[in-house]
Amino acid sequence: MAPERLLTENFQHFLKNIQIGLFAIDEAHCVSQWGHDFRPEYLRINEVTRQFSNVPRVALTATADSVTHKDILEKLDLQKAEHFVSSFDRPNIRYHVQVKHSDKNQLLSFIERSHPGESGIVYVRTRKRTETIASWLHEKGVSALPYHAGLDTEVRFDNQKRFLGNDVSVMVATIAFGLGIDKPDVRFVAHLDLPASMEAYYQETGRAGRNGQPADAWMVYSLSDVVAMNKLFELTPGNEEFKWIQRKKLNALLGYCELIECRRKMLLAYFGETYQGDCQACDNCLHPVKAWDGTVAAQKALSCVYRTGERFGAEYLIDVLLGRETERILKFGHHRVSTFGIGNELDRLEWKSVFRQLLSAGYLKADLNSYGGLRLSDKSHPVLRKKQKMLFRKDPFPKVKPRVRAIKRVKSETVKVMETEGDKELFEKLRSLRTTIAQKHGLPPYVIFHDRTLHELVSYLPKSLDEMHGIHGIGEAKRENYGQQFLEVILEHVKTDGTKDGVGSDSKITEEFQSHDNSQAMGSRKNYFTF
Repeated sequence: MAPERLLTENFQHFLKNIQIGLFAIDEAHCVSQWGHDFRPEYLRINEVTRQFSNVPRVALTATADSVTHKDILEKLDLQKAEHFVSSFDRPNIRYHVQVKHSDKNQLLSFIERSHPGESGIVYVRTRKRTETIASWLHEKGVSALPYHAGLDTEVRFDNQKRFLGNDVSVMVATIAFGLGIDKPDVRFVAHLDLPASMEAYYQETGRAGRNGQPADAWMVYSLSDVVAMNKLFELTPGNEEFKWIQRKKLNALLGYCELIECRRKMLLAYFGETYQGDCQACDNCLHPVKAWDGTVAAQKALSCVYRTGERFGAEYLIDVLLGRETERILKFGHHRVSTFGIGNELDRLEWKSVFRQLLSAGYLKADLNSYGGLRLSDKSHPVLRKKQKMLFRKDPFPKVKPRVRAIKRVKSETVKVMETEGDKELFEKLRSLRTTIAQKHGLPPYVIFHDRTLHELVSYLPKSLDEMHGIHGIGEAKRENYGQQFLEVILEHVKTDGTKDGVGSDSKITEEFQSHDNSQAMGSRKNYFTF
């Protein structure tokens, strides 16, 4: 029963009129504010159990680190109790973590490749996402239903019943789903958004493979996930000590994501258990990831954060490093800073990886008062002073060198001048497609893509969705929603027209590094910077 019911007057009267053999407190980590699922009602359980001092008690949890363990004993007054700790290892579960670049397509590929038609749970952060993802999966031929606390009670229980009865394969859910669910044949648990802690991750992935058969724990994460989770913690009620503990738990999870060694070994070590050797059942063991010396890249990235005023997000900073003369960069004068255009040895995806790992490791922090702008932390100073080397995980997605990333941004007016008759024909095709999509969704055409975006598509002729990175007005959401339709029109046009193969397809701007004159540097940190 829920602790809320235990605390009611009627139920306490009922307890006094029966013989009680044992108080079993399940999910005992909920009593601890250091735990990943703190529920204040658990703190009042002692109010009831103290009235039955001769009745034995047992507290059970599968997800408590040493700090939470100690807090459980104190809050439930169990300091003199015997402790029994079994292994945290779930040897039948395989662990996989990927960098998020197109989460829905990555999920679909994982399901179709590894678990077609099999039972699985997909965890997301928001109620809206449960419905969006479930609907999208259904359209792609995967039977899926949403589950979240905001659904009508009858709908929620019907969805749960259909999942437990194998009427549907996949449940897309918030963390509201899972407690008390013991479905033995769940073949996978997927996370499309970062959980809040290692404990939450361990508990949720543990819902896979309960019948002992092989199962997968699969997760994707991104830079925006890290910023979002930090923002969530800042907005969560609680004192600074509580928030510090929560950030520490998140940082442990981020360390797990960025790991290049055995994931099982680190997961078990977090809970105080030693694992000998490598498990050969996680992505890092099966497909070893390389590390690369990112010292210079880190110095450039950190310096760029500082040079631009410590108030911009990663996408803007990457544009500065790649030397893109966007309207915003020209407006703020950042085409004149020393870090403008010095990062062309890496592409946009690689710079995203650098910023993500710097943020995950605490060298940068998200300023939540400036909409997630990045700021330097004290930890960054030794790197800027050249007193610390940096090793980065080399993300395992294929390296792409699209034309869009290889050239400097040109102004839209210039693009218009460059257009040939073939260009104009393609532009009209793209504009027609835009109108069709806009009418279908009841939106103005510019909400789909601005004319400037269409001009840049004509100029750069991307050959894949990855090559759309960096084109003005195409973020991840629009690329995912509309990119494939526009790409098909472009590829068909190039195939039939054949007069053009993109602007600067083999070019790459290679500007030399410029040491910034110390007399121009600002504040007490002026001697830190090479760039």
